[in-house]
Amino acid sequence: MVRRKFVYFIAAIVIVGIAGVFIFGIADKQDPERDYRGAFRRNYMIFTPELPEKVDFAGEKVPLNDLIVRESFDREILAFTFMHSTTQQMFKRAHRYFPVIEPILKKYKVPDDFKFLAIAESNLGDVTSPAGAEGVWQFLISTGRKYGLEVNNEIDERYNLIKATVAACQYLLEAHDSFGDWTLAAASYNRGINGLDRALKGQKVNSYYDLYLNEETARYIFRILAAKEVYENPTKYGFFLKESDFYPEIKTYTIVVDTTITDLPAFAKSRGITYRIIREFNPWIHGYSLPNKSRKTYILTLPEKDALSVTSYTGRKTSETFFHDTLKINEIR
Repeated sequence: MVRRKFVYFIAAIVIVGIAGVFIFGIADKQDPERDYRGAFRRNYMIFTPELPEKVDFAGEKVPLNDLIVRESFDREILAFTFMHSTTQQMFKRAHRYFPVIEPILKKYKVPDDFKFLAIAESNLGDVTSPAGAEGVWQFLISTGRKYGLEVNNEIDERYNLIKATVAACQYLLEAHDSFGDWTLAAASYNRGINGLDRALKGQKVNSYYDLYLNEETARYIFRILAAKEVYENPTKYGFFLKESDFYPEIKTYTIVVDTTITDLPAFAKSRGITYRIIREFNPWIHGYSLPNKSRKTYILTLPEKDALSVTSYTGRKTSETFFHDTLKINEIR
């Protein structure tokens, strides 16, 4: 009798246990919040990017064996790696604007790495700094005028990518003549030639990497280096790009203008486009007219017919050099 009761007791425990597992198993499946948290814990991972063994700027070696230098570079690599939207925008814009910038740098014998300075300055966007520097190359009014850019109420050539790139080259060549060093020339673009020279003399050093500087200039070269490293090795830092992801070069033509255009909206309409298109492709123009009392020569850039249609660029090809380290989409499925 006692044995029979014991068997019943054990059977009851087993049945309750099975029922509990079944009931709570169903409850778990019916709790999407709990399932979501579990999936997050199982799948969410962040990896630290590995720094390269060697880095240079314009052929000048970066002393990564210096702990302060290494950690400064690491800080900017982390920023470019994990500020995904900003870095994606860099890739997209570079595909359109580097083909404009690169041949100008080459013409003036400025190292190609200086295209990454434009990324550090503006991420290749027409932006305005709190100090009033404007355009892709971030010229102040006084500096822009010094290097030949017209800046007034009607015209602001800091927004003319070609002319502003030429002006940047002229500045950088002058800075290189002063310092005999491309890294210092780049740093002076942020600090100014005189300001950087005072810092070098005051601290009795001759290398950027030995200077104690304000935070902005102290980070400046490392931002340029990080932009270069991530751009040249996208998949290493987690960026997998398709050809269709990039902003295409837009087919354009130019018009030479040496008189006043009193009504730009009407001028645009006569050419089958809009005032918005005039301003988008010529952001150096301000207002609804193009005054030209002195009969200077201006070059207007306009899109070719149907150049703004997305279908015009379907199946476009991209430089193999840029994609040497980038996987096609079917390789990462």
